[in-house]
Amino acid sequence: MVKLAFPRELRLLTPKHFTYVFQQPQRASSPEITILGRPNELGHPRIGLTIAKKNVKRAHERNRIKRLARESFRLNQHELPPMDFVVLVRKGVAELDNRALTEALGKLWRRHCRLARAS
Repeated sequence: MVKLAFPRELRLLTPKHFTYVFQQPQRASSPEITILGRPNELGHPRIGLTIAKKNVKRAHERNRIKRLARESFRLNQHELPPMDFVVLVRKGVAELDNRALTEALGKLWRRHCRLARAS
């Protein structure tokens, strides 16, 4: 049975982890969301979220976006390659409803899977 937990080990926690991803990332983008990824040697994927106040003004909207991104990652973690991912958002993401945001994230996760297989 597949375990769909989201423990601390699946998160990018320190600035050093984020810097590692920002140095030479593979990008998967939509108009509102970009997911940067870089291979790690841990054997499992990890996620970090950067939702800037500049792009999403209201805290409850930022929290909603983070919650949906974490949930999308949690449900797709067993299909993802062992990479560190950082989710970035642009202006306009707050206008997306939950379904559209979840679908956009799903497409980007699949694109990262294809990129990882190709490289």
